[in-house]
Amino acid sequence: MDLRVHKPQAACASTGRTFAPGDVVCSALVRRHGTIERVDVAAEAWTAPPAEAIAWWRCRFPAPHDAGREPVPADALLDALEALEEAGDEPLRYLLALQLVRRRILKLADERAAEGTPGEIVLGCRRRGRDYVVRVAAADEANLADVEERLAALLWSGEAA
Repeated sequence: MDLRVHKPQAACASTGRTFAPGDVVCSALVRRHGTIERVDVAAEAWTAPPAEAIAWWRCRFPAPHDAGREPVPADALLDALEALEEAGDEPLRYLLALQLVRRRILKLADERAAEGTPGEIVLGCRRRGRDYVVRVAAADEANLADVEERLAALLWSGEAA
């Protein structure tokens, strides 16, 4: 399963103008009130990502026949992974890292894996030229249903939020 988010909102969050197929839209995943929401702004109204944004990207508003779900850009997922490091949300960060390995965005850094602290994995990212140290989150560390719901809110913005 590829990681996906809901389609863009029908109207610009800043101006209220309805989007037309092909319009350039700036999208952001924003943490608000303990949830993660997708915010879509017309490119001409975009000045900067919202302060609460954990990831953002540019896309085109789809035609009605393309209005299904779209893959989350890899850079937006990497931004979210980095933001979760600062937030200390280890179970969610671990599951997101596994999804990034599955999509071949991250790869186990074999040469450093043996040096890592027990309970941590080192994942390399060629795209960003850096390694990520991710703590392995055991199943008993958190309520699995809660973590699953939060992962869905991150990956399927608007659902399970």
